[in-house]
Amino acid sequence: MPVSRLRRVGVLVLDGAKPLDVGIPAQVFTTRASMPYDVRVCGAAPGMVTGGDGLSYHVAQGLDVLEWADTVFIPGYRFPDREDPPQAVVDALVAAHDRGARLAAISTGAFALAATGLLDGRRATTHWHYTRALAARHPSVRVDENVLFVDEGRVLTSAGAASGIDLCLHILRGDLGVAASNHAARRLVAAPYRSGGQAQYVPRSVPEQLGERFAATREWALRRLGEPLTLSVLAGHAAVSPRTFSRRFVEDTGYTPMQWVMRARIDAARELLERSQRSVEQIAADVGLGTGANLRLHFHRVLGTTPSEYRRTFSRIA
Repeated sequence: MPVSRLRRVGVLVLDGAKPLDVGIPAQVFTTRASMPYDVRVCGAAPGMVTGGDGLSYHVAQGLDVLEWADTVFIPGYRFPDREDPPQAVVDALVAAHDRGARLAAISTGAFALAATGLLDGRRATTHWHYTRALAARHPSVRVDENVLFVDEGRVLTSAGAASGIDLCLHILRGDLGVAASNHAARRLVAAPYRSGGQAQYVPRSVPEQLGERFAATREWALRRLGEPLTLSVLAGHAAVSPRTFSRRFVEDTGYTPMQWVMRARIDAARELLERSQRSVEQIAADVGLGTGANLRLHFHRVLGTTPSEYRRTFSRIA
């Protein structure tokens, strides 16, 4: 693939950087045939960066990477509430945003992003352990402790390390489409999509057996999107009452069962639009939305575009 077509991703490693937070975007976006990205890991300056959890990093490049990147990830780091990153880092992040780069913080990387002022007046999240500290240190930020990630356009934040995967897959879906995101999720052995609105942690314990049963029901439903999938049908498969199913389902996914089914059907339609030449009417029948008119209605409501325009956009990317 020609270099000119590669999307440029920078991963900014700060002192105390968490290994998982650094590794997630580096691995998800690493250049391969299915992933048209060029990833460069950098620090405030080239050389050794002391990391968290017993690891350190030797980075070959400094803040010049932020002048080059289309997307900049700021992984989480230890003790983010003690002091802001060096002013040179803050200035480089602001300059990157000003020239049009997308900035994405994983976990406590949100503190570095908040130090720029770019989160002022915006929703943002971070690891649940630090949400109050973020709100106290940056009171102009609208901190939401009950979500996995927040997309504010060119400024994005996520909760703990695992939600960094959700954020990366969310970005992939927007850049390359559902097929590429699902392919990456399979490679990572990760859930293909979790709602950004899902709670960071379940407020009360869900029995392990019940959680496994609900996961099995979701997998079962994904293989039967063309069939009627009502609340009663789903609850029946999980062998619980519809009321229990609805309550636990929202805690587990961030969606009501019927919202989740609709998103799954829209996602299946997106992948068929990206990877096949089937007509809109055929795709609507395949994914359980009945008619092309019904697919267009829900497609526009969820994504703000039409199936035909979506197909044109992602056929150009492919």
